[in-house]
Amino acid sequence: MNNEITYVIEKIQFNKEIKKSLLQKLPAMNSKSVLVVGDVGLDEYIIGSVKRISPEAPVPVMDVETEEKRLGLSANVAQNIVSLGGKVGVLSVVGNDFGADLLKKLFLENGISWEHMMTDPQRPTTRKTRVMAGPHHIVRIDYELKKYLSNEIEKKFLAKYKDILSSYDAVILQDYAKGIFSEGLVQSLITMAHAQNKRVFVDPHRSNSLSFYKYCDFFKPNFDESLILSGLDFDELRENPNKVYIVGRTLQKKLQTQQVVLTRGKDGMTIFDGEKIVEVPTYAKKVFDVTGAGDTVIAALALSQVAGFSLIESCILSNLAAGNVVAKIGCVPCDLEEIKEEMSAHLVS
Repeated sequence: MNNEITYVIEKIQFNKEIKKSLLQKLPAMNSKSVLVVGDVGLDEYIIGSVKRISPEAPVPVMDVETEEKRLGLSANVAQNIVSLGGKVGVLSVVGNDFGADLLKKLFLENGISWEHMMTDPQRPTTRKTRVMAGPHHIVRIDYELKKYLSNEIEKKFLAKYKDILSSYDAVILQDYAKGIFSEGLVQSLITMAHAQNKRVFVDPHRSNSLSFYKYCDFFKPNFDESLILSGLDFDELRENPNKVYIVGRTLQKKLQTQQVVLTRGKDGMTIFDGEKIVEVPTYAKKVFDVTGAGDTVIAALALSQVAGFSLIESCILSNLAAGNVVAKIGCVPCDLEEIKEEMSAHLVS
């Protein structure tokens, strides 16, 4: 399949000219604002040590040493935008519960407004509690309801979105398939954004149909997600040297969008921008935990794009930011000052 097609690929390396351009453009992000729409959650970490097995059952007994609470899901996207110097708003739905109280506190502590958040008493606030012995997970406990919003809540959600949209430079639709996004809702969000000339950046979920995201302006799946969403036969593609390019072109065609960026872990990113295909390497030197790396990437991509970066520059910045967070444990935002310091380590000329 598509073995006869010749793909022209441009490969980018991080050099002094790109570094200079990035450093000159970074301050432009400070004046830009992005609206993040999607599932939000609370990440809880219970960390300790295991030295014995319980006499009650054959399970480890953990002595708790620390507990941490962090912003998760779309809230992590929002805190990455803040950490990069941008302004952010978050539109989502939480429950009327203890989890929402904890989440609101973290929003405010991290400079994120709670004003657009909506409450649905019929839903729990999504929480993921990880029990860890040092860096090792013992168990994860999830509190969530994977069910679409009621018609009443969805109408209020769209009304609020319409009211606040003009205050932002772009929209990120961050889908974790927790129930915020139905196909009809996503298509309404995209249509309303385009009516106000706002670009829509999508970070999809593999469990939803590609039709959910049709007509978005920018699509950022990882390769596994892209293969599933494309509907192509993996067995037919497995040995095809052009499989990445076939998948990317398929997504562009089916979504009717110009820009698709596939994140590929240690293999970096592949950019599909109109007819152009560009490869950008990864900049991760140490990988301790990939949790939240995708959130960092979409945050950096959207914010830098509305700040006037070229798409290649945005992808390089996003890879640098992702490399920064995977060197740390847990769901944490990137650190812009650390990214600036680390740039020199990745120069090739």
